[in-house]
Amino acid sequence: MLRIRIITIFPEFFTTPLALSIPARAAAAGSVQYQVVDLRDYTHDRHRTVDDYAYGGGPGMVMKPEPFFEAVEGLGAAAPIVLLSPRGRRFAQADAIRYAVGEELTLLCGHYKDVDQRVAQHLATEEISIGDFVLSGGEVAALAIVDATVRLLPGAMSDHESAYGDSFFDRELSAPSYTRPPVYRGHSVPDVLLSGDHKRIAEWRESEGRRLSQQRREDSGQNGGASADDPSDR
Repeated sequence: MLRIRIITIFPEFFTTPLALSIPARAAAAGSVQYQVVDLRDYTHDRHRTVDDYAYGGGPGMVMKPEPFFEAVEGLGAAAPIVLLSPRGRRFAQADAIRYAVGEELTLLCGHYKDVDQRVAQHLATEEISIGDFVLSGGEVAALAIVDATVRLLPGAMSDHESAYGDSFFDRELSAPSYTRPPVYRGHSVPDVLLSGDHKRIAEWRESEGRRLSQQRREDSGQNGGASADDPSDR
């Protein structure tokens, strides 16, 4: 069983998402156990303070290192301990697979302007981003990582084989999908998918996946991949 711990100042953010759909089915199947931890429980002042002004000045507040260190140590968490951060390496399907075959995963959710760099350097074992954009905090990113990971666990999906047909699972993008009706508002399903010829269908799907993957690479090269100026954690 995989144990997932999420350390956050907004534990209620996770209540409904983890109780729905695939995350809930994985838990019901006994494949995963969630533990959502309130970072403020590891503070020692009456205001339960988790942030402070940045050394050197500048706008915004920085999350303090002490609560994160004490939370991780108090929980006895072991690697991987992941800080959600725009400075991190881009999350990929290979990470989800790696997390899914492990025994535990701890996600550290930042908020405010930034997290004290000592959390990244001396506590987290990994720093992960889900894209070059700014979120209000790491909670949305944590949910994305949890969902990508637990859908690979036994009992999470009614048709587990469908996970292996997804984009990025031992391939790049998957081919587009269609369902009934065969014609809708004048837009038709590709004839090959209606042919019943499984060999041709497999070849079409492989070809379309390659074409879309190449198109994405070309688009990324043209757009240049903008990066976020604001290091708000995600």
